[in-house]
Amino acid sequence: MAQSTVSHFLNGKPVDYANFIEICRGLGQEWRDIADFEANSDPEEVVLVRAKVAILFEGFPSDRNAFANALTTSHSTLSQRLHQALSAGGHEVFFINNSSDEGSYLKRCDYLLLLISQESATSEMVLEQVQLAKELHNLTTRKPAILPIFLEVNTPLSFDLLSYLAGIQPWLWRGAGDTFKLLSQILTIIKEGRTSLTADHELAVEWKEITSTKQSIIQPLPAAEPELPGGQVELTSGFYIDRPPIESRCYETIAQPGALIRIKAPRQMGKTSLMARILHHAEQQGSRTVALSFQLANRKIFANSDTFLQWFCASIGQELGMLEQLPKCWQLADLIGSNQCCKAYFEQYLLSESSRPLTLGLDESDRLFESPEIADDFFGLLRALHEEAKRRDIWKKLRLIVVHSTEVYIPMDVNKSPFNVGLPIDLPEFNSQQVQDLAKRHGLNWSDGEVVDLMGLVGGHPYLVRLAMYRISRHDVSFNQLVKLPPTEAGIYSDHLRRHLWNLEKYSELMEAMREVVSVSQPVRLRSELGFKLNSMGLVKLEGNNYLPRCRLYEEYFRDRLNGK
Repeated sequence: MAQSTVSHFLNGKPVDYANFIEICRGLGQEWRDIADFEANSDPEEVVLVRAKVAILFEGFPSDRNAFANALTTSHSTLSQRLHQALSAGGHEVFFINNSSDEGSYLKRCDYLLLLISQESATSEMVLEQVQLAKELHNLTTRKPAILPIFLEVNTPLSFDLLSYLAGIQPWLWRGAGDTFKLLSQILTIIKEGRTSLTADHELAVEWKEITSTKQSIIQPLPAAEPELPGGQVELTSGFYIDRPPIESRCYETIAQPGALIRIKAPRQMGKTSLMARILHHAEQQGSRTVALSFQLANRKIFANSDTFLQWFCASIGQELGMLEQLPKCWQLADLIGSNQCCKAYFEQYLLSESSRPLTLGLDESDRLFESPEIADDFFGLLRALHEEAKRRDIWKKLRLIVVHSTEVYIPMDVNKSPFNVGLPIDLPEFNSQQVQDLAKRHGLNWSDGEVVDLMGLVGGHPYLVRLAMYRISRHDVSFNQLVKLPPTEAGIYSDHLRRHLWNLEKYSELMEAMREVVSVSQPVRLRSELGFKLNSMGLVKLEGNNYLPRCRLYEEYFRDRLNGK
């Protein structure tokens, strides 16, 4: 597009209709809100470029037969109707079914139709694809535009998925009676070049109307209605398993002035669920609380320390309603540095004398390890602020929870690192007694032998254990089918295994390292960085200085899938 065209647009001069639409999309504006057509023009006569639309629903299996079988429910019928209507309208339509080339398709598609059901809301592959779409949306000219359509009310969203979709208008499809209205409006939105669902349509809903809410913690109830596991375990859930004395020690520590708790464990071990409960306890003790996941920061945020620390302060300030004071503290950044500006913002506003204590939960801290310079500055700042609490009362108000998946594999001065102070929590897998307790809460009267058999397949991995019990309690699979049959993409762990395989395929070194681990029967020595990353993904565990598969499920699945690649 010519620079003069953009200049005319910005200065209110006439612009070609198609260019006008494209510029509006690039700026995230609705063209109808700002367009001023001349009387003799007829915008409806202009033929727009055909849109590229991806439909994402329930993490469709990559196997063709399984994919065909999935298209039988009413929800899947809706996705078929959308595909047919959009194709008939001349648009290029694509089902996201977790194949390895979909990242490249998302990079060039205009819209992502996200159909959210109970199952897709907890699908690991759906979360990965939405995260990728959100990153692309922030990096490119607002493409792909994400259009979330809920298929059920009271859908429990994970913390990450809800954060990725924050600020995006959702719609609710209530049944077959809404199908025609939905199809016609989607076609109209795409035809008009809009980048979001409208808020004034009868299908539009507010987030609070369709998502489950988090209340105070309740005591676990035996044989509660089974919950589909995925992401953070709700505070009200009866399926959260305590791992004594971890919870009680964390609750005691977070009440102390200047407290620092470090929670470390591989993915899906319950770190975020534990952090949520610590924050809830702190809130009950009178503290203000903010949960911040670094996974929500797009790539631009990691350009340099200054940009990152501004994002960090702005995210906290926005949550606490103190965002407007931030620019005042950043005026001297060129002279005193970003760390000092961040410190001043906390001292002057977030931790003022009249304010209550502030507890920060920093999740997905591993994201910073990918940017060593930012990690060194930021973690050094956290350590300095923690030390300030020993000599200044104002910093006693700040309590920190730092959550990460691996050991810290970047070199840091021991005097500047927050990873050698505070209370360290290394979350273990469930033991057999805890697995038995969880089975009872699912209404399963298991013998010790059945517990041993399940743990022989998945160990004490909290997510894998919970998923097995959920499926068995709902009679989706029998116990014998689960533990006796070899792990395949047709089983209950298909979404979970494909997500891991999808991530490995993006990094040849990691895939080769995992192939090496599963190809032999004894522990394998790996390069430290590769071992750390596989461990943070939850695929391997450390035995001495060597690595082995975390469980038999991973060993058998990846031995079969990787040895042929």
